[in-house]
Amino acid sequence: MSHNSTQINKYLKSLQKHLADEHPDNPTLANAVKSFRKMDYVGHSMGLLNKDESYATCVTWWPMIAVLGTFSAGKSTFINSYLNVPLQRTGNQAVDDKFTVICFSRHNEAKTLPGIALDADPRFPFFQISRSIEEISESGQERIDAYLQLKTCSSENVRGKILIDSPGFDADNQRASTLRLTQHIINLSDLVLVFFDARHPEPKAMQDTLAYLVSASVNRADANKFLYILNQIDVTAQEDNPEEVVSAWQRSLAEVGLISGRFYRTYNPSAAVPIADPHIRERFAKKREEDMADINARIHQIEVERSYRIVGKLEQTAKVIKNQIVTKLGDMLSKWKSKVMLFDGLAFGTLAVIAGALLTMTESWGMLKTFPDEVMQGETSAMAIAAFLLIAAMYTHFSIRRAVANRMLKKLANEFSKDPDIYKQYMQAFNKSTAAYRPMFLSGPAGWNDVAEDTIDEVINEANDYIQTLNDQFTNPSGNGQENSQINSNR
Repeated sequence: MSHNSTQINKYLKSLQKHLADEHPDNPTLANAVKSFRKMDYVGHSMGLLNKDESYATCVTWWPMIAVLGTFSAGKSTFINSYLNVPLQRTGNQAVDDKFTVICFSRHNEAKTLPGIALDADPRFPFFQISRSIEEISESGQERIDAYLQLKTCSSENVRGKILIDSPGFDADNQRASTLRLTQHIINLSDLVLVFFDARHPEPKAMQDTLAYLVSASVNRADANKFLYILNQIDVTAQEDNPEEVVSAWQRSLAEVGLISGRFYRTYNPSAAVPIADPHIRERFAKKREEDMADINARIHQIEVERSYRIVGKLEQTAKVIKNQIVTKLGDMLSKWKSKVMLFDGLAFGTLAVIAGALLTMTESWGMLKTFPDEVMQGETSAMAIAAFLLIAAMYTHFSIRRAVANRMLKKLANEFSKDPDIYKQYMQAFNKSTAAYRPMFLSGPAGWNDVAEDTIDEVINEANDYIQTLNDQFTNPSGNGQENSQINSNR
């Protein structure tokens, strides 16, 4: 076993232990790690995963809340208020040019750790993200620390959760890298809070940012995890018509595709502009309290959703392997074999013609010799020609195999041009299935057999069992009240 595969096993054992310690009365997530490891066995056997990779690192094991938006939109102030800890620097200018991952620590003193702490730990959503950063960096291999940092704090509000504060979109010099990482965060997050700055009453000026933050999300299946927050709304209290500011933002968001979903209005009372009119002050405070209550309720809810999300990902990945990947690889292998046999026939036919011509030539030359010499020379020539033809046939066959496989992989790359991770899985598995050492008469993809299929079916059944366990914990169909007390005890 390689050092890397030993390392990934060590990480997964550590993850399993942490989850078991975190939820001693609810072993569902710790057991899910075991199921992911079973699925890894199939992935490694088929070539879908490298030995240092695991399906378990493709999900975040703690609920994750991403805080996105333009600089000076109040993201850091909101986070500090939520944590009740002045953890993040605040100000009207861009104060942080990194993604800051915030998690709980038992130590009272807040710590700031370098990005490598995230890159090397599979419990966090940036495990081995440095590989992607090396691919997208505009100036060669940039260090992970230039993009990410980890901060710890003892706030109970972040226990069992991960918060991510992002750099402002219009403040970052390495925009392409920032957008790529932002997309990675969005995909993995359970909840995405998108902040806009009410102090900039002309949202048209930030059309690019709006388009990226909004239009990229509205067509997603998980679009309901995005909350759009018009922050620092207290500044509009001085306007003759404060509702017009809100309407202007809503129109701009509608232009880039957001026509549904909640639009929250918030501000931080400790940093707010004083509102002289008591009636306006009361109206703004009431609206803020209602919206903040909704936002906090959604944050609490993701602790429940997290378990379902992970188990859902387990089941989905297993079904994709069985119903999509194996089927597609099987179709590709059938086409590959047909094309190889066709080109083999053409090539071997040509070799047969050449062989006939050579044998005819050697036979005519042999007639000029005496009989014993003719026999001996004829045998030698025939053996030499046979050996040559055998070598030529083998070389031609394996060259055809590889050439046909490469041509099919080019088409596959075009098909999955927008999803390089999926292409990588298919490419690795197809290469393994068409390797020179693997006989062509084997029907299925490499690594896919009765044992692998039984393993995947077992994982799917286990995922269904986990769902039932979660339903028993988080729902109360019988109405006896016992489940409600359990859900509250797990929050």
